[in-house]
Amino acid sequence: MATLDARGLKCPLPVLKARRALKALPTGEWLEVLATDPAAPKDFRNFAAEADLLLEMLEAPAGEVRLRIAAKA
Repeated sequence: MATLDARGLKCPLPVLKARRALKALPTGEWLEVLATDPAAPKDFRNFAAEADLLLEMLEAPAGEVRLRIAAKA
């Protein structure tokens, strides 16, 4: 599993960087994303729905977002 640290970045950069990182991964491999943008959960839900991706929201410290995203196998 690869990790993308997008903490400190504002919309739309976390999603754009995640899209680029996913292209480099084999289909079905998860990308863990760390973000601090309050809009990140909504942005990633929309991105996953539009791109037909798997998305898991994970526990994270206050003020942070942690999620996993992957292309469907």
